[in-house]
Amino acid sequence: MAENFDLDVAVVGAGFGGVAMLYQLRERGLRARAFEAGSGVGGTWFWNRYPGARCDIESLEYSYQFSDELQQEWEWSERYATQPEILSYVEHVVERFGLGGDIQLNTRVTAAHYDEATRGWRIETERDGDHETTTARFCVMATGCLSSANEPDFPGKETFSGPVYHTGRWPHEGVDFTGKRVAVIGTGSSGIQSIPLIAEQARHLTVFQRTPNYSIPAYNGPLDPEHVREVKSDYESFRAYNAQQPFGAGFPPNEVLAAEVDETERERVYEERWKVGGLGFITAFGDLIDDEASNATAAEFVRNKIRAIVTDPETAEKLMPKTLIGCKRLCVDTDYYATYNRDNVSLVSVLEEPIETFTPTGIVAGGVEHPVDCIVLATGFDAMTGAVSRIDIRGRDGLPLGEKWSAGPRTYLGIGSEGFPNLFLVTGPGSPSVLSNMVPSIEQHARWISDCIAHLRERKVDTIEVEREAEDAWVEHVNEVAAPTVYPSCNSWYLGANVPGKPRVFMPYIGFPTYVEKCDEVARNGYEGFELR
Repeated sequence: MAENFDLDVAVVGAGFGGVAMLYQLRERGLRARAFEAGSGVGGTWFWNRYPGARCDIESLEYSYQFSDELQQEWEWSERYATQPEILSYVEHVVERFGLGGDIQLNTRVTAAHYDEATRGWRIETERDGDHETTTARFCVMATGCLSSANEPDFPGKETFSGPVYHTGRWPHEGVDFTGKRVAVIGTGSSGIQSIPLIAEQARHLTVFQRTPNYSIPAYNGPLDPEHVREVKSDYESFRAYNAQQPFGAGFPPNEVLAAEVDETERERVYEERWKVGGLGFITAFGDLIDDEASNATAAEFVRNKIRAIVTDPETAEKLMPKTLIGCKRLCVDTDYYATYNRDNVSLVSVLEEPIETFTPTGIVAGGVEHPVDCIVLATGFDAMTGAVSRIDIRGRDGLPLGEKWSAGPRTYLGIGSEGFPNLFLVTGPGSPSVLSNMVPSIEQHARWISDCIAHLRERKVDTIEVEREAEDAWVEHVNEVAAPTVYPSCNSWYLGANVPGKPRVFMPYIGFPTYVEKCDEVARNGYEGFELR
């Protein structure tokens, strides 16, 4: 198949997606190589080393399932795994399955151009200042949904005399904040995880909150050995059950609707979920995602918890989100709200006191200068499309992907885009991705794409390309599914609202099991919606 190409498949990225992709391609006898910009594998878990970085999906679920031996032998230590533990897991997988020889580190993919003459891809890379070209029949973008750091251009930023850190590009040697006056800008997941730990070290911490977030306690701790034994005794059923849940994760479902029970019963259920902790709070009732009135009862329950935890009423009020719960990514925390009871922590609401400028010695917000020694940008990512859009990708007739997606990303199944033959996306926009347990979502795509390429090879088919009608119908369907839910109701990174100038389009697909069924049906019907030449 690769008689005229260096590779059958070029894979961009070596995080969870790239590693899963490489494993599946190798299993099917395909010649593949993954190109990774970092000096190690792990993707998100390689770069995000900020204090408190950990997963918000439980460890026993946030892992590969392609090898039962791997599942049985790997021992997770905590309910929610830390960044170092997850990184060591990915490194172990690469070593265990001998994938390292096909991963080229310290190599940034700068361009990927479709060549109509060869019906393949030319991949341009840069490594240590050297530029190389690799050819492949297929190109797979495993660039990650949360891998392109969003760094706002604050006025005067270049004048600040101290260090500025971004949570998504944290120094590998760590940072010691002892005795420092620290500013953290942003209270999304990375801010909520890092703020309590930075506060323990810093002389003074000033948090600049752009918009308040809902956060549920993690109640993290060592895994119960008996629970681990129970899961491992029938891991297959555990996985199958979770795969049938709307988010592809083991959030306990409740078919009872909040609208159908009285306030006492609602409070009892919310309290029960709060005590369990974690993202499963959002499935406390069956109508929290698609009924605003029901959702408002859950939102008010969490606001009351903030009032009870934070001793200063004015600070508590600033920390309370006014949006519906879940329309932005729900967070999971350890002592986040209680941190604002510390004497060395202060909160600035940027909604009321906008950041005006950085100075050599601090940050001016609302006309007041806050002196700081160092600044932490917990400002998140250009999610879902950012990493892809930073590569010069050109399809048929030299069409730039950025131009094709100028009004928002357009895909079929989140896997391919019309006009870009033989190009696949792992958990691209239009797939469940960030609204699901990412690892099973990644594996589902890796298997589907690998099966598809093997199918094409067996039938000596050179190209596969999304049909425009299928893409149009899928984009419309993704929006139809999202419209009646709470998700489009607020400005979130699900819509790209955190990045200036980015089109406001709801990007993920809601409903993991329904999506998987659709992908399976497309494959069964000879890759319906794709043109095979």
